[in-house]
Amino acid sequence: MINILEYDDIEFPQDFLWGATTAGQQVEGNNNSFYDDEEICPKTAYGGVPYLKAGKACNSYEMYQEDIQLLKQMNLNTYRMSLEWSRIEPVEGVFNEKEIQHYKDVLKALKEANIKVCLTLHHNSHPVWFHKKKAFETMENLPYFLRYVKKVVPELDEYVDYWLTLNEMNIIFEYTIEESINMLQYHAKAYHMIKKYSSKPVSCPINYAEKKPMRGTNDLPDRIMAEYIDYMENEFMFHAIRTGEIVVPFHDVVKMKELKDTCDFWSVNVYTRQLINSRKKVFRFDRYEASSIHALDVPYFSDDICPEVIYHCLTRLKDKPVLISENGIACKNDEYRIVYIASILQAVKQAMDDGVKVLGYLHWSLLDNWEWGTYVPTFGLASVDHTTYQRKLKPSAYFYGDITKNGKMTKEIIRKHYNHL
Repeated sequence: MINILEYDDIEFPQDFLWGATTAGQQVEGNNNSFYDDEEICPKTAYGGVPYLKAGKACNSYEMYQEDIQLLKQMNLNTYRMSLEWSRIEPVEGVFNEKEIQHYKDVLKALKEANIKVCLTLHHNSHPVWFHKKKAFETMENLPYFLRYVKKVVPELDEYVDYWLTLNEMNIIFEYTIEESINMLQYHAKAYHMIKKYSSKPVSCPINYAEKKPMRGTNDLPDRIMAEYIDYMENEFMFHAIRTGEIVVPFHDVVKMKELKDTCDFWSVNVYTRQLINSRKKVFRFDRYEASSIHALDVPYFSDDICPEVIYHCLTRLKDKPVLISENGIACKNDEYRIVYIASILQAVKQAMDDGVKVLGYLHWSLLDNWEWGTYVPTFGLASVDHTTYQRKLKPSAYFYGDITKNGKMTKEIIRKHYNHL
């Protein structure tokens, strides 16, 4: 285990964004998206366990004021949340003004609490009718997405500080590469639509997982596969947004001038590394037993604490400011989360010292939420009783809150909250 008691004191800029993140489908409850539709929703969740629908999730639709109070208790100045398109346009072409007003009420409450808003237009979920039209599998559905963007941006822009378009469209084991190519074009069109109504910065969250050859760089098959997968999931996205060229193997290049520079800042969701084992058909989920912390009863993707990943990610993105829009760990023992946050912030500060303009750090997640078919992975700074929906901040939340209150992480703060495992 990393000894965080030996860390040097570090300090962050006064305008640094300290926050937490949620997604509507995972916390609001009763969204009626395709994830809730009996005919469409998946049959299994992560790890092959039976799929559990979200139901009321964390009941944040009704309890958003309680969530805002959690943010205030942790001295956070920024909140990333998402709109639920399935609420706003439940029937094709029919917008629900009551639901738009609901989101206005939430955003107004955040502003009254002096909390900046980072608002995601699409965080993995969408209406059933859009899904039945094959969603992002075809460019023919672009007008539907733009109609939604055109509706909500002018209505909500006065309450928003940062806009995010499509969440994690680069994960090729979630989307096909054809869908990712399409979604880049959806993002570009949405970017320019947003700019018609807003002067706020716009980006799209890219999931960054470092690809490492399982047997090291001297093993040619592992190294080549790691480099290939890194390009297919990380670099092709960065290249496309930097140049306007979508270049992937086995596809003709898609040149789209409108795509170039459609991220005013890089938005990255960073959790862990993936060890690429070329000897396996399922090649990305191996772990070194020596470094795996078994944070949950069942293996999960965040069972490593490897802060160098976020350093490598950030130093790869020196050409624009960077917002860490998600970062966290699912664990039963909350002290792992204290170690995780401390180690990640050390790596973030080192990257900043090496010339990366980091706008802020938004922790995933505010709550122990629904994780795409299960409640087992607990990422939250606050626990949630999914019967009463009572929230309770964890010790790691008070640790994080002390850091954000002071704008620095010191040995004194670490000793106050960390009991060595």
